Amino acid sequence: MLTRAGILVMVAIGRLPLAWIRALGFVVGSLIYTFAARRRHVVWTNIRLCFPSYSVVRRRKLVKDTFVHVAQAWLDRSWLWHGDPRKSNQRLRICGAVAELSGDLPLVLFAPHFVGMDAAWTALTQQISRNFCSIYTRQRDPQVDQWIEHGRRRFGKTMLFERRQGVKTIVSSLRSGHALYLLPDMNFGPQESIFVPFYGVQTATLTSLSRFSRLGRAKVVPVVTRMTRQGYDVRIHEAWSDFPGPDASTDAAVMNARLQTYIDEMPDQYYWVHRRFKTRPAGEPPAY
Repeated sequence: MLTRAGILVMVAIGRLPLAWIRALGFVVGSLIYTFAARRRHVVWTNIRLCFPSYSVVRRRKLVKDTFVHVAQAWLDRSWLWHGDPRKSNQRLRICGAVAELSGDLPLVLFAPHFVGMDAAWTALTQQISRNFCSIYTRQRDPQVDQWIEHGRRRFGKTMLFERRQGVKTIVSSLRSGHALYLLPDMNFGPQESIFVPFYGVQTATLTSLSRFSRLGRAKVVPVVTRMTRQGYDVRIHEAWSDFPGPDASTDAAVMNARLQTYIDEMPDQYYWVHRRFKTRPAGEPPAY
């Protein structure tokens, strides 16, 4: 019942002016920052490990800004998934090396976990004339899972693969011309990861970006999304000419190094609420 009510609230919020939605997100994010002590500790730890040179004052501001942007992006799903399509088209600006998306050759889009990750997916599927696919993790609540899946299928010809479906089906879709929207910068445990540096910290890192690129014979194109007052800028970067490389470990290290350059441009919009360092190398103490 509460889940259904929450979805109806999101439908209603989607009709509000963007400035009002962002203001509401500021309030919600500030409240979560104040009262969610355990999650605040996760964000603080992530930022302390990645930015050891930052002062305490600067870290504290970055932690609070992270919660605000995460809340604002969450509420933006209201208009991304339920609002007037003409407004989403106006608020979502695709820029950069857009020509990289043309045609139907195999393509892996490296989409890091910035708060605008859902906005970028909506922009691409609404504005770019080609097929897209992505991988998602099923939610525990069936109503929430259905709501998210419906929102991500709103525009275009899309395919969503549940994470447990395996590699073969995804590679087949990739080779058939779907652009794979991939978010590999998360921690899914030691079974699927190798340890390479991320901001100087040995970090469990997925190798799926190079694996899908190699198996699908696909080029890798980064997609980095920035939240703006007007909506979102979805920047398409030029394809990586030297990727994948000689081995998975080198590729994972390259991915993390280049991800750092994107984060450094807007650290307050990265998804620091995730326990990125929960898996530690043997013998090292827990990060959190």
